[in-house]
Amino acid sequence: MFEEAQYFAPVATRDDGTVEVELAASHPGFADPVYRARRNAIAALAVDYVPGTPIPTAEYTLQEHEVWALVSRELATKHRVYATAEYLDAVERLGLPGDRIPQLQEVSELLYPLTGFRYIPAAGLVPLREFYGVLADGFFHSTQYIRHHSTPLYTPEPDVVHEVIGHANSLASDRYARLYRVAGEAARRVESDAALEFVSKVFWFTLEFGVMTDQDELRAYGAGILSSYGEIEEFRGMDIRPLDIARMGTTQYDITKYQDVLFRADSLDHLEDVVGGFWATCDDESIARLVADAR
Repeated sequence: MFEEAQYFAPVATRDDGTVEVELAASHPGFADPVYRARRNAIAALAVDYVPGTPIPTAEYTLQEHEVWALVSRELATKHRVYATAEYLDAVERLGLPGDRIPQLQEVSELLYPLTGFRYIPAAGLVPLREFYGVLADGFFHSTQYIRHHSTPLYTPEPDVVHEVIGHANSLASDRYARLYRVAGEAARRVESDAALEFVSKVFWFTLEFGVMTDQDELRAYGAGILSSYGEIEEFRGMDIRPLDIARMGTTQYDITKYQDVLFRADSLDHLEDVVGGFWATCDDESIARLVADAR
């Protein structure tokens, strides 16, 4: 899978002003010139975006809307079995369309009255401090492109399915949204790159790949699991460990495969107390002590 804000195909602006997304040879869309042109055009929308203005409209094709409809339908079925009640309630609260890709501006207009969150378009890599920091102000960086049609149930990088079905639904929950904000506050408070990386790892093992006991069984609340057709059926068989800030902040992981180590909260209250409490109070010194304790 991917590290939010890090595992993006590089985006370059050429001397003539054109924007190019550099896809790896293994990418499903690498040999498809139409898809590559679409990726370049959609990335250019974000490159040219002026903060504070409406998010540019991505003119999606019928084929792209069909990919969204398929993935949205399949994930909704799995969410009823594997997602937490808080997430499912937020899905109903937000009311995303299932038959077409919503524009990021539309998502923002749905979210803002609920929890005060809005989206910012991202062409590619967003520096960690910026990506996490703006969460404190109620902003979330998001791509606008969708995965290649040949592999509708797989993406090697975060696309609009992950960003919206995974994150926007979570951000429609008052309780999850507060955790996103306090994570952003922590990212702004810490000064060293090491401390920032620790904060981001805790985010990874919770709001990206977190699981908890919910409705008397193990369920997922992390956006990375909830937006992955394959991973959502596999997470219960992974190495499930108790929620532990020091371990989450120092555990290494492989972004190219399913996460085989996950951390379980006993409840949403437990998540808020332990992880929310950490983000609300952490600084460089307290994180250094946690790292030392984990050795």
